[in-house]
Amino acid sequence: MSQRLARWLQAIDDKEQRMASLSGIRRYGRLTRATGLILEAVGLTLPIGTLCRIERDSAHGGDSVESEVVGFNGQLLYLMPLENTDGILPGARIYAPDTGTTKGKMLPLGEALLGRVLDARARPLDNLPAPETRQRGALFSMPFNPLLREPIKSVLDVGVCAINGLLTVGRGQRMGLFAGSGVGKSVLLGMMARYTKADVIVVGLIGERGREVKDFIENILGKEGLSRAVVIAAPADVSPILRMQGADYATRIAEDFRDQGLNVLLIMDSLTRYAMAQREIALAIGEPPATKGYPPSVFARLPALVERAGNGVQGGGSITAFYTVLTEGDDQQDPIADSARAILDGHVVLSRRLAEAGHYPAIDIEASISRAMTELIPPQHYKKVQRFKQLLSAWQRNRDLISVGAYAAGSDPLLDQAIELYPQMEHFLQQGIYERSEYEASFAALSALFPDLPDHQKESSE
Repeated sequence: MSQRLARWLQAIDDKEQRMASLSGIRRYGRLTRATGLILEAVGLTLPIGTLCRIERDSAHGGDSVESEVVGFNGQLLYLMPLENTDGILPGARIYAPDTGTTKGKMLPLGEALLGRVLDARARPLDNLPAPETRQRGALFSMPFNPLLREPIKSVLDVGVCAINGLLTVGRGQRMGLFAGSGVGKSVLLGMMARYTKADVIVVGLIGERGREVKDFIENILGKEGLSRAVVIAAPADVSPILRMQGADYATRIAEDFRDQGLNVLLIMDSLTRYAMAQREIALAIGEPPATKGYPPSVFARLPALVERAGNGVQGGGSITAFYTVLTEGDDQQDPIADSARAILDGHVVLSRRLAEAGHYPAIDIEASISRAMTELIPPQHYKKVQRFKQLLSAWQRNRDLISVGAYAAGSDPLLDQAIELYPQMEHFLQQGIYERSEYEASFAALSALFPDLPDHQKESSE
C-alpha cells in the first residue's frame, strides 16, 4: 500500500512539473492573511526575491498589486507589497511569474542612464522616455575577491578645502558622512558631486522626503552635475523593499561603470534609511530585535552593500563612495552609526554647534578621520595636518577661559599659537556652496598657516 501511495505521489509531481512547463499556463496561490506590511499566501513554492502579482477587487480598478517574496514558513509564503494594497480581498489569487523569470531581477545598465533620474525599478521620474539600452544586469553581483582589488594609492580631489587638506580622500575609498538633521549634509554632498574629479557620478537618494529629492537634483546637484550623473530615487513613501532595491540598484550601476574602467563617485543618502528599510522587513516577518530594535539581519546587510564599492582590479576603474549616516539626536553611538564607522574607511562628522554658528561646511575636524590618508599624502603634509589638529584641539579645550579673558598669555606656548592662528584656521575650514578648492590650493593654504614647519625636501637637503 505504501509503495502504491508513493507511486501516486510521484505521478502527481510529474504531472505538476509538466503542467508548469506548458506555455500559457499560469500558476497561482491564494492569499490567506494580511497583517501590517506582510501578506501570507499558500499554494505556491517560490524562491525569496520572486515578484508576484496579487489580484485586486474590480471596485478598485481591477488591476493587480506587485509584491515580492521576502520569507517562508513551511508551505506558507511571506510577501511584501511594492504598492498600495487597497482592494485586496481574502483568498485573492496570487500569480507566479512566467517560467524562467525567477532567476533574479534584471535592470537596465549602461551609458544611456547618464543624465537620467529613475526610481528603484528603473522607471523614469524625469518625464522622459525610458532609457534606450539593451544592456541589462542582475541586481546583485558576485562578491569581489579582496586580494584582486587595487590598493588605495591616489588622491581624489573632492573640491572641499577642509576635506582635501585635513581629511584627504583616496580614489576607491569609502567614507561616511555622519550628521543629524538640518546640519548641511545634503549641501556638502552636492558640493562634492559638482566638484569631484570623477568620470561618472551615481546618486542614490534612499528614504528621503520627496521635496528633498527634487531640491537635491535641481538646486544642489545642478545641470553640470546631472549631466554626468545617474540618480536613483526611492523616497520615504515607497515600500521598504523598493528603498533597499534603490540602494542596491545605484550600487550595481556604479559597479557596471567601474568594470568599464571608469572612476565613479557613488553618493548614498542615506545608509541609515537603508538599514531602517531592512528593519521594517525583518520585524514584519518575525525576526527578533537585537540591538536597540534592529534585528541581526540589518548588520549583515550593511557590509554586504558597502563592500561592493571600492577599487576594481589592477589598472581598472574605481568606486569612491560617500554614505550619509543619520545620527538620531546627534548620538554618535547610535547602533547604525557605530556599525557604519567600523566598516567604512573613514568618517566626516558634521557638528550642529558649528552649523548653528553659521560655520559651513560644519565639519568637526577633531571627530573626523580618513583611514587611508597617511598612505596618500607626503610627510610634510601630514605634519601640518597634525599641527592644525593640535592647535584646534587646544583652542577648543580652553575656549571658555579665552572667551571670558581668564587665560594669561604665555602660560602655554601651544595655546598662544592657537589663539593667534585661530581666525585663519577658522577661515580655512569655511567655504561657500559655489566655491571650489582644488587639492593643490588646499595644501598651499594649509602650508601658508605653518611656514615654520619645513617641508621634506628642505629637511633632506639640510
